[in-house]
Amino acid sequence: LLKEQGYEVIGMFMKNWHDDSVTISDECPWLEDSNDAMIVAQKLGIPFQAIDLSAEYKKRIVDYMFDEYQKGRTPNPDVLCNREIKFDIFLKAAMRLNADYIATGHYCRRDEIDDNGETLYQLKAGKDNNKDQSYFLCQLTQEQLSKALFPIGELTKPEVREIAKVQDLITADKKDSQGLCFIGKVRLPEFLQQQLKPKKGDVIEVPADSDIYNEDTEDVEVITDSLDTITAPFVYQKSSGKKVGEHNGAHYFTIGQRKGLNIGGTPEPLFIIDTDTKNNIIYTGQGENHPGLYRKGLFIEEGDIHWVRPDIKLTVGETRDYMVRIRYRQPLEKAQLIKEANGLYIIFDQPQKAIAAGQFAVWYSEDELVGSGVIA
Repeated sequence: LLKEQGYEVIGMFMKNWHDDSVTISDECPWLEDSNDAMIVAQKLGIPFQAIDLSAEYKKRIVDYMFDEYQKGRTPNPDVLCNREIKFDIFLKAAMRLNADYIATGHYCRRDEIDDNGETLYQLKAGKDNNKDQSYFLCQLTQEQLSKALFPIGELTKPEVREIAKVQDLITADKKDSQGLCFIGKVRLPEFLQQQLKPKKGDVIEVPADSDIYNEDTEDVEVITDSLDTITAPFVYQKSSGKKVGEHNGAHYFTIGQRKGLNIGGTPEPLFIIDTDTKNNIIYTGQGENHPGLYRKGLFIEEGDIHWVRPDIKLTVGETRDYMVRIRYRQPLEKAQLIKEANGLYIIFDQPQKAIAAGQFAVWYSEDELVGSGVIA
């Protein structure tokens, strides 16, 4: 597509991972991907080179993942991979080759608007709603967007495959890549066990009608509908739960998770409603309507707020309505953003399921992604 538009194109492949011991065989192995990329480049008659970024990837992405899981948080390495690797280290490498832009296969769009003679860049959802990947680019800056091209953003996946078939490209029918950015599908516990060792702990089931107030609270009346209360995780009398099993490490699990507990015998499936990595305890509740799974809001600390469009960022005391999602592919939800001195509060019209610390909340104005932040 870029060649048709008159660009001079160079193909570049990033190798970001060397350890095949934790990847699931035949799922996105880097060697096969590299060969496919080289064959496509030959077919298109464009130069091709590979670049090894595995040291930077380990430092900026893998070490971050281990650190976040150890703290009982749920990181999103794909978002970080785009911010730290693709649109930073890789972008700088491309610029050293005197490139004007880098182009990626993300299903999203970039537009420009004129603001009193200054060009502002918009990050918009891809036309294919089923494949929109703007969420993964939610941490990009104006500078990064100014150097980015997304040539398939106006197309659907079937249309892209059809173009590849017409061009007789080897990747035309290749399965969609899944799993970690540039690593592929991994067995997460085995991946994490490289640094986070297994450690037996209790699985506690908290009844749905449990007192939702923390046992440290002396007077229930002091709890009001303050922003901090509305956005706080589910709290309960932890002494009211019962042990229903054991796990191999609280840091291997995340809020909302159902699989992997291997505990049966309950009328409804057990879902994780809280992980305590300090005391190595997992708290669970029966069924997907357990109150511990739902929250009305979330909080983003001041240093973790990012505006793709800094010209419209909220100032202290300001509120604005946006459509928000808290994970990839989640339907957009109506919410109010409230800016305070200590950070940003997001209050949803409807309670949201499995809000996990460490994930990215992303807000849109119509089809434009305007900001994001790490959930506290």
